[in-house]
Amino acid sequence: MIDYLEWLGYLASFIVLISLVMSSLKKLRWISLVGSAMFATYGFLISALPVGFMNTGIVLVNIYYLVQMYKKKDYFSLLKLGSQTEYFNYFMSFYKENIESFMEVEKDLDDPKFMKLFILRNTIPAGIVVSRIKNEKTLEIIIDYVVPAYRDFKMGHFLYEDQKDFFISQGYETLLSKPGNEKHQNYLKKMGFIPESIDGEFYYLKNLNQI
Repeated sequence: MIDYLEWLGYLASFIVLISLVMSSLKKLRWISLVGSAMFATYGFLISALPVGFMNTGIVLVNIYYLVQMYKKKDYFSLLKLGSQTEYFNYFMSFYKENIESFMEVEKDLDDPKFMKLFILRNTIPAGIVVSRIKNEKTLEIIIDYVVPAYRDFKMGHFLYEDQKDFFISQGYETLLSKPGNEKHQNYLKKMGFIPESIDGEFYYLKNLNQI
């Protein structure tokens, strides 16, 4: 019969395994921290000192990098794209499958009616926003996508909170987004969008003038 120590070892192994499939480095570090702490405890309890000491070292490494992550200041900016679309097309092609798992992607994005923005994080193109004019005061977000390694909501807060004035300065008072999958809808809610029916279609809406 498996005793509680063996169950602890199995659980620690499972948690470490889960950490390896995390696309977010921060999540990977946190889950790895929990798993390695459990493994260290398991190692000491069964008197396997190499296992205990090695995983204690991994705990300390994870703590060090987590502290660095939380201390690090990120710099964000928006880069508006003009007629040069070669890198945009490459970006969309590279992440096409992942983007379409969250939301429906329209064709003919090269059409000039679409406004395209790269969200830069420490000068790295970490996200893309594609939008079009819905009416004089409303901008419809067609694509709002962040690459997996940077999905910690900082990009969304930068775009929809810190950069409100960017949209307002162009005369927009409202942002609209069609709902994608459940994760996309939860993201929109976190960013302050509310569900609303407009002309018989279901959207998420954000009032830019709302404090």
